[in-house]
Amino acid sequence: MQTQNTKPKFNGQKFFISIDVHKKNWKVTIRVNHTELKTFSMNPSPEELIKFLTENYPGGEYNIVYESGFCGYWINKALTKGGVKCIIVNASDVPTKSKEKITKSDVVDSRKLARELENGTLKGIYIPEEIEEQIRTLSRLRYQLANHGAALKNRIKGLLNYYGERIPENYELKNWSKRFIEYLSNKALNSKTISKVSLNFLIAELRDNQARIKEVLKQMALYSKQYGYDTTIKNLTSVPGVSMITAMTIYSEIMNINRFQGLDELASFVGLVPAVYSSGEKEKVLGLSVRHNQYLRYMLIESAWVAIRKDPALTLKYSELIRRMSKQEAIIRIAKKLLNRIRFVWKNNIPYSFSLVA
Repeated sequence: MQTQNTKPKFNGQKFFISIDVHKKNWKVTIRVNHTELKTFSMNPSPEELIKFLTENYPGGEYNIVYESGFCGYWINKALTKGGVKCIIVNASDVPTKSKEKITKSDVVDSRKLARELENGTLKGIYIPEEIEEQIRTLSRLRYQLANHGAALKNRIKGLLNYYGERIPENYELKNWSKRFIEYLSNKALNSKTISKVSLNFLIAELRDNQARIKEVLKQMALYSKQYGYDTTIKNLTSVPGVSMITAMTIYSEIMNINRFQGLDELASFVGLVPAVYSSGEKEKVLGLSVRHNQYLRYMLIESAWVAIRKDPALTLKYSELIRRMSKQEAIIRIAKKLLNRIRFVWKNNIPYSFSLVA
C-alpha cells in the first residue's frame, strides 16, 4: 500500500521574515512563535522568496521587513503585488543590543530585523506611489546637478587663484550670470595657453550643467501640471522665503502632508528638532538632531533667512530671539515656524495670508 506524502498546512500561522538586502544576494531569516527557523542566503528576487515561502510553509501569513537603502521601494512593491505584507524601516529605528553593535554582520542584521518584527517594535516608513517616487527622483537629480555645479565653480576659482588671477568682488556670488561666465571665457588666463584649455573645459562643463538644471526644472513644472499638484506648488510659493525650487523640493520629499500627525512629527522628519541627553534630573540639549532629511533641512534654514526679511511677524520674532541666543540658534526656531506656515498652507490648500497665519 502506497502512502501519499503531504506537506503540513500552516493556515493562519504568522511568519516573520527579514531580508538583509544586498545587490548580489540576500540574507533571509524566518521566525515563528518566537523561534528562529532558519537563516539562509538567496538570490535577490522577491518572486523566488515568495515561491520558497509558499512551497515550504503553505497557507502561512507572511510578514516581511527590510531596511531602507540603495534598493528603494521596488522589493516592497513586488512583494505586496505577490500578496505578501511588507514594511521598510529606517536602520536607526531598529532596536539593537550592545553585542550586535560590536559583532555586526549580514546574518546578525537579518536575525535582529526578524526578531524585532515579531516583537512588534518596528514601524514602517512611508511608501510613495509610483508617480511620487519618480517625481522625487527628478527633484533629487536637480539637487545633485546643483551640487556638481557648485563643485565646478570652486574648481574654476581654484584654477584662477593658482595662477594669481582674482575674480572681481562683485562676481564672488553663488549664482554666476551668463555675462560673468562669458567674461571668464574671454578674459581669464589668456596668457596661459595650456591652462586656458583646462579653464575652457571647466566652463563648457559648467554651461552644460546649467542647461541640464534648466531642463530638469522645466520637466518638473510640466509634470506638476500633468499630475495636478501645481496648485499646491503655487500655494507653497506664496509663503515668504519659499521659492519655486524650494516648493518643488518640499513637495517631492513629503508628497502627503497628512501622513504627519502634527508639526513636531513633521519637524522631526525634516530634522528641525534638538538632540537631547537626559539622565535623572539632568537634561542637556546637544543641538540639532543628526538624523534629518538632507534635501530639506538646509533648504528650509536658507529660506528662513529670506523669510525674516519678508514676513513682519517673523522679523519681530527673530529680533526677540537674538536677544537671548545666537543668530544661528534663532534662525533654527524661525525655520520651524516657517515649516508650520508651509504645513498650514498645504493642509488647507490655500495661499499664505499674513493676517491669518502670522
